[in-house]
Amino acid sequence: MKEKDTGLLLSKYIAPGSKIELEAIDRVLQEDGSYQRKKFDSKVVDIIDEDRLEILMPMEQTKLVLLPVNGEYDIHFFTTKGLFQCLARVVNRYKNGNLYLLEIELISNLQKYQRREYYRYSCMLPLEYRLLTNAEAIAMESKKNVLFDELPMIESQIVDISGGGMRFVSGESAEVNDLIYTVYSLTNGKKFHHVAKVLAVKQLDNHTRDAKFEYRCQFVDILNGEREMIIRYIFEEERKKRKRET
Repeated sequence: MKEKDTGLLLSKYIAPGSKIELEAIDRVLQEDGSYQRKKFDSKVVDIIDEDRLEILMPMEQTKLVLLPVNGEYDIHFFTTKGLFQCLARVVNRYKNGNLYLLEIELISNLQKYQRREYYRYSCMLPLEYRLLTNAEAIAMESKKNVLFDELPMIESQIVDISGGGMRFVSGESAEVNDLIYTVYSLTNGKKFHHVAKVLAVKQLDNHTRDAKFEYRCQFVDILNGEREMIIRYIFEEERKKRKRET
């Protein structure tokens, strides 16, 4: 078997029994008006070759979830050797004895999460933001201390967050490379004030008045201590979630 060009050797790090989480690439409109990426828990059954795995078909409550053939997912593997990630595509669905199975094909290299700040946590958190004024943007680019004016803010919603940035949905338009001033709180009540750079803009298909666009942003002025607070919040919320599910 041949190792992929820059990825890790699948059979060396992933084993039958490894727990996995599949996260849909596209977001869907929920009943509460939010846009979320659906997540499903599963388990590795067999390694077919270095690009293909056999996994259990996920379940929600007591019902099988028939993930569509050709559907693409961001997959996280939870192993004794750490957390690994790749993109994969469902190529087959079938039953073997009493097991309902999916065959998935890796479409990106298997990578280990070396940097915790890039682990994304799906959430629903209120966000206020606005575009920086020209004077504020110039001060930011000059690495000077910025005194932010008290100007009207746009109400929106964070849909996932990491120590490196966030995704949020909004009814107002912005452009790639825009700098925005953001204000939000985590469940511990601390309020964060960060400048972020817009990296990507996506117009939502099934949009609402308050959620026409999805933005992916990178923090540009975050302190290490605040980044660690966000990371601790993410992993604590993940632990709570997994404890509820066991």
